[in-house]
Amino acid sequence: WIGKSMFRLATALRQLLSLKFCLGKSCIRQSHCKQSLVNLAEMRVRVLPALKDNYMYLLIDESTSEAAVIDPVEPETVLGALQEEKAKLTTVLTTHHHWDHASGNEKLVSMVSGLVVCGNDDRIGALNKQVKHNDKVKVGNLDVVALETPCHTTGHICYFVESENKNSRVAFTGDTLFTATCGRFFEGTADQMYTALIEVLGKLPEDTQVYCGHEYLESSLKFAIHVEPNNEAIKDKIKWTAEKRSRGEPTVPSTIQEVFQINPFMRVMQPDIQAYAEQTDPVAIMQKLRQEKDKF
Repeated sequence: WIGKSMFRLATALRQLLSLKFCLGKSCIRQSHCKQSLVNLAEMRVRVLPALKDNYMYLLIDESTSEAAVIDPVEPETVLGALQEEKAKLTTVLTTHHHWDHASGNEKLVSMVSGLVVCGNDDRIGALNKQVKHNDKVKVGNLDVVALETPCHTTGHICYFVESENKNSRVAFTGDTLFTATCGRFFEGTADQMYTALIEVLGKLPEDTQVYCGHEYLESSLKFAIHVEPNNEAIKDKIKWTAEKRSRGEPTVPSTIQEVFQINPFMRVMQPDIQAYAEQTDPVAIMQKLRQEKDKF
């Protein structure tokens, strides 16, 4: 009881510190970037910035207007976007239990009845559907596939969605994979992160759009270019990112193809990365890179 009370108090304080406040039905907050909408075959994704640097996402099935929300830490923002999109929320897809991803679940469930709340960790609030690796969840006519990626947390899940006609694919990668970095190894090992990045997410089709959990790209690219100073793709991405951020726009999505070009944690088998790390074992390189990134 004491533990739950302390968690709720900490969550409330953090939400106040995020500079969010609501007046009537409208919610006004200082956001780290603008919202954006990505239209794809049979689905669309609404990018919803939250807190200091988080991203929430609305996944909407075009044929039914049913929607899922990924990591709804700010429920009021989610409901406002749903109204604008004229979509019906049926599902919550939680990547992991950390407060800045899952603390909005209980409030959202109290505001919208009948929600299916998915995840793979008993520490996730309002969880009512536990999903394992390769489990499928329906959002309208879309099949959402759960992918277990433990390391950042033991129960971390990424979600892969492919349109029925195979023309568009997206992955919501939480705090496992970012465009130019990966999540900290809070509850796992370098071996687990190697498996998650290379053997699970890295096996997705290269045109899969990647929607990560935070706006970390500028700082991540500084480390990436430090590791690979001659990587032209990283240099180009630094310029592109500066332009996007100067306009207050999000830098998501990326693609699986792109992360293999610019993300050092996805490039642990490349000669330049091995030369930097002075070793060839990809798991050992993963460990070395993460240790250096933590201090960078």
